[in-house]
Amino acid sequence: MPEKNTYPVQLMQPDGRRVFDRAHVPLVADIDGDDLRTLFTDMTVARRIDTEATALQRQGQLGLWPPLLGQEAAQIGSVHALHPDDYVFCSYREAGVAYVRGVPPEQLTRLWRGVAHSCWDADAVKMTNPAIVVGAQGLHATGYAYAAHLEGSEIATIAYFGDGATSQGDIAEALGFAATWGAPVVFFCQNNHWAISAPVRTQSPTPLANRALGYGIPGVQVDGNDALAVLAVTRQAVIRARSGGGPSFIEAITYRMGPHTTADDPTRYRTAAELELWQRRDPIDRMRRLLEREGLWDSAFEQQVTAVSDDVAKRLRSATLALPDPEPMELFEHVYSTPHRLVEQERREYADYLEGARS
Repeated sequence: MPEKNTYPVQLMQPDGRRVFDRAHVPLVADIDGDDLRTLFTDMTVARRIDTEATALQRQGQLGLWPPLLGQEAAQIGSVHALHPDDYVFCSYREAGVAYVRGVPPEQLTRLWRGVAHSCWDADAVKMTNPAIVVGAQGLHATGYAYAAHLEGSEIATIAYFGDGATSQGDIAEALGFAATWGAPVVFFCQNNHWAISAPVRTQSPTPLANRALGYGIPGVQVDGNDALAVLAVTRQAVIRARSGGGPSFIEAITYRMGPHTTADDPTRYRTAAELELWQRRDPIDRMRRLLEREGLWDSAFEQQVTAVSDDVAKRLRSATLALPDPEPMELFEHVYSTPHRLVEQERREYADYLEGARS
């Protein structure tokens, strides 16, 4: 346990005022006005992607969607700390991360519409597809990071997961392996306070970042609604990983303002007062206030952000509605990389079933 009280790293207050943090301000000293505007734009686009996809699900065009509303700073701040050759292992909520890594909006919903096994080409953007098995990506990130280290590649991997995943055995095993073998992986926990209907206090009575200390891994809490602070601590962890320093654990304290997925009703387990409290800490509003304070906000920039967001939303919606239904027999493609007897048997049986259904 820390010898004294520690507080989440914060470089920007909710009203947009800067916070001087001697240890972390230098990590973002190169971030100029254009960079701040880019962060704001990407956060706004991430929210628009989320809004559009949620609307598509409500209209029956997607089977499911996991909203990221309220977590834009955690996602955009962290992904901007990565190098192009670093590899991202996501959970199922990182649409904002995917957008910044270069995934076209047209590819974000294919899996969620139920017409494909995946959304995008993982190797093309160095980011895996949504991982539905909670916590499994921690092991994948650790194994990939260690393999890259053995090959002499000076890269980092980052594993995104939520507070609920910290109670999964996969994350515990990943932390143990990463610590023992010095794997260059960044464990990035988006603590959004709710694992579906279970509050974070049921995961741990102490900060989740403290769990990393038991494995000998440095852990840090950061204000997850502060994009600058998230960028700083993630840069620090990435530098450590890429330079041979081993793994790090980041707990980004944020809040899921929407449902866990579009199949969830959060009003059944949390209060309106709690939601209102976190709405006042909205990460996008915070970044806008910083821009206004520093003379970086004007109507021309606002119109530019709106235009970019509208274009992304239009592309996402149009592509989603145009996605063709797959042929039934395509279900058996891309299951294994080589022929498999069981799959071939199932293919024949399903073909017979379809033939019988048509006759």
